[in-house]
Order: sequence, then structure tokens, then C-alpha cells
Amino acid sequence: MIDGAMQPYALTLDKFLDHAAKWHPDVEVVSAHPDGVVERVGYAELKARAQRLSRVLADRGIGLGDRVATLVWNSQAHVEAWYAIMGIGAACHTLNPRLTVEQTASILAQSEARILIVSADLVPLARQIVAHTPLQHILVVDGEADLEAAQAEGLAITAMAPLIAAASNDVTWGGFDETTASGLCFTSGTTGAPKGVSYTHRSSYLHTSRLLQADVIGITAADTVLAMVPMFHANAWGLPFAAPAVGAKLVLPGRLADGASLAKLINSEGVTVAAGVPTVWLGLVEHLESCGGEVPTLKRILMGGAPMPPALMARLEERLGVAVQTSWGMTELSPLGAMSSPYETNRTASVAGRPSVGIDMLITDASGKALPQQRNVEGHLRVRGCSVVERYLGDEKNATDADGWFDTGDLARIDDRGNLMITGRAKELIKSGGEWINPAEIEAIVSALPQVSLAAVIARPDEKWGERPVLLIEMRKHQTISDDDLRASLRGRVASWWIPDVVVRVPSMPRASTGKIDKLRLRAEYGIA
Repeated sequence: MIDGAMQPYALTLDKFLDHAAKWHPDVEVVSAHPDGVVERVGYAELKARAQRLSRVLADRGIGLGDRVATLVWNSQAHVEAWYAIMGIGAACHTLNPRLTVEQTASILAQSEARILIVSADLVPLARQIVAHTPLQHILVVDGEADLEAAQAEGLAITAMAPLIAAASNDVTWGGFDETTASGLCFTSGTTGAPKGVSYTHRSSYLHTSRLLQADVIGITAADTVLAMVPMFHANAWGLPFAAPAVGAKLVLPGRLADGASLAKLINSEGVTVAAGVPTVWLGLVEHLESCGGEVPTLKRILMGGAPMPPALMARLEERLGVAVQTSWGMTELSPLGAMSSPYETNRTASVAGRPSVGIDMLITDASGKALPQQRNVEGHLRVRGCSVVERYLGDEKNATDADGWFDTGDLARIDDRGNLMITGRAKELIKSGGEWINPAEIEAIVSALPQVSLAAVIARPDEKWGERPVLLIEMRKHQTISDDDLRASLRGRVASWWIPDVVVRVPSMPRASTGKIDKLRLRAEYGIA
């Protein structure tokens, strides 16, 4: 018998900021604001401010197991709120400002959050939301708001900055079980009502460890990381944990997402790695193509949240001279499922990448039975692992099967090298004449055309065939292409009966709350015969 032992060490998220404050105290967290002001703080000062905010929250009765909601853009104040809330064992419920008032109020009712932290420019929205909830207090960050008008409505609303300045930092972080809830994020609701996913300290700690592997994101203390992915979208893919974990500089864009602002921010801060959805990088490359300029420090772009059009990947790599890392994930996965390696020499837009240790994947038939052949066959994708949801908020029934597999709703294929390719969404398949059409395959071909910026395919009811595909496209500036030529690009590459009968040109493709193409809206507007 060996009588030695290892020290107990709870995997709680406060340890990331503790580490950064001690070993990288002067490395900056940078926030850009719409008025041109750039806010900077070192990790040591960020920790001190976050601990004072913990005291502010504790003085208002927040403690272990409570929920605090945030309605805030990517900023220093939001990072401070994350660590202040999670450090004392409460859960941070991030809210998406792009949802409707009714959706947000419903989500808040489920989380039972007692305090709302809100960006100053979102106070009017918060006032509408709070009217439908039992929230007890609103704290305002990142600017000035009309507090008197809100107080006249009976709201307990206060500016946070003076409270932090006056607070002490006599607060203890950690000391609770690593399985304590740390965060709450709701799915985007693109295929149904939003559902709550509760992350734990342990799951997010292990997810961060996966991100930092060399074949995944692999950032180091030498990097400057731009988090374009919103902090309300699956914890900004874990970047506010990963950056301090290694002492990387973290750049936060606020609500700025246009190409000109991005180019300026990347160059002024020397960004080396940036993460966001494809539409963000489309805006950047179109700005540079139109106005000129370079982003010489940028080395890698981490792409996720929506399928990557092959033409966009080629434009980014050629125009920006960067490596594009494709990925696949879900809110339910914290969110990383797979990512292409930065060292891969044959990256393509269709390949999401390989899963890293801590997550496993299974290809099944529609009933959930594992396919006998797991490579080079299309099927339904299921996953399980240390950072995968087991049960949605408020549900008594597990979201997984008896063996712990979670049904992602995606159709996928895994190649001989273990690369995952998402081939479509099961719920988006179009049944025409009793046979299935996969919109994702049509979209990939059409979006690769040099004249096309974005493409989407939806179903439209058809008296004879049941459903027929409708192709919607957003053209690139100053480009034209005929309907016949669009259809010709598909001939010989998909079955002839897959080719859409109707082509619709839209001035701007509608975006969902997470930046993806909003197919619910497209179906509502164009899916009726």
C-alpha cells in the first residue's frame, strides 16, 4: 500500500484570475467603447476590483447558489462581474441583448436572478425587461444612464463604479465544491424555445484546459487575444478564462463589430489571435478590400458559431495572411466540440476539426443506435464528456441517453483522420417527394461563388412535392449573377431535383442573436408559397 497523497485542489474558476494577478499582474485587459475611449487595466488591479464587487454583491445578500444576471457587452466591467459573481459561489446568468423583451423576461424568470448588471446604453431595454420580473436591483456599468427616470419608475438602480470605489476587498473567493454552478447560458432558440444550460466550476475549468492545448487554441503569454464572440454566447467560448490562465493580453470590443472598428482595434492593440462568427470576419475583409490597409500582427482567426463558407475562408487567408481555424460547438458543450489544429496544413472550410481529450463523439442512426461503421458515413452526431450538458435547467429528465450520449441534432461525418464534418441540421432537412434534401450542401456550393457573399436555403410548402427548396442570397458589392448561372453551379454536384426552383436576392441576410443567419425569420418571410 502506498501511503502518499496529493493535495486537494478544487477546480474553481477564481484560480485563473488569482494566477494572472500574481504572475502576470501588469498584462492588460483592454476595452473599446463606442465614443473612442479605450479602457485598460492590469490583471492585478482587475482582481482587486472584482473582489470589491464581490463585497458589493455580498452586502446585497448574494452568496453561494444565488444567481446574478448580466446584460453587458464585452468589456472590462463584464469580466470583473464574471469573477466577482463566480468567486463567491454565485452563478452568472449572461443575457443576450438581441433577444426580445418577452424572451429575456421568460429566461430571467427561470433563472430567478436577484440582481441585474447592465451596460448603460442597455438601461432602456433593461427597464422594459425588469417590468416583467421580480428582480430586486440593477447595477449600471460602462457609462452613464438616466438613473432618476428609472428610479421614478420604482426601480432600485445604482451606478456600479462608486460602489466599487467605496467597497472593501475583505472577501474570500473559492472554498466551495467544484461542482457548484458557475454560469447559466441559454441556447439561442433557433430551433425552439431557449433552454438553460448550467455550467459548473469543474466543467468550465476542464473546458479551459482543453482550449489551451496546442492543437486547439493554444494561446500563450505572448499572445494578444481579441474576443469578438459575445460573452453572452456560451461564455465567449471560454476566452475570459483562458487568457488570464496563461497571462495573455485580452482585448474586448464592447458593442463595436464593424469592419473599420475591428481593423483599427487589431492594429492599435497588436492582436495576434481573434475569435468570432463568420459574419464578423466578412465585415473585416470587405472593409479592407474596399478601403485598403493591413492587419499585420494578426496570425490566427478562430471561426465558429456558424458554417464557414469556403469562399470566405479563402478570402481571409489570402487577403489577411492568417491561418483560419474552423470549429464546431454548442452552448450545451461549453461550447467547444471540435477545432482544427493551427498546425494542420490542409485545413478546409468543411472540416470542423478533431475533438480534444475530454470529449467523445458517436455517429448513430435516427433512433440513436450506433452505426457499425463510424468513419466516412453520415449519421446523427452524439457527444459526451466533462463539459457536456446532462440536464437542462428546470428539466427533471436528462438530456442524455442511458449511456450519457447527448443528441446534438446535427448530421455529421468523421473521416479516416478523425476530422469532424458537420453536414447539416436534422431539423433543417427538406423532404421533397419523400426524399431528403440537405440545405447545407447547396449553401456550401453557392456561397463559394465569387459573386455571392452569403447563401441560405429554406423549405417552402409545395402542393405536389410536399416541400421545395428556396435559395436566398446576399450578393457581394458590385457583383451580379443570373438565376440560371446560380443553378448551373449546382448541376452535376447535387441531385437535379435538389436544385431550388426559386431564387430570392436579399439586400442583407438577417442575423440571429448569435450572429448566425436567422433561418426562422427567413422561413417566416419567404417560406410561404
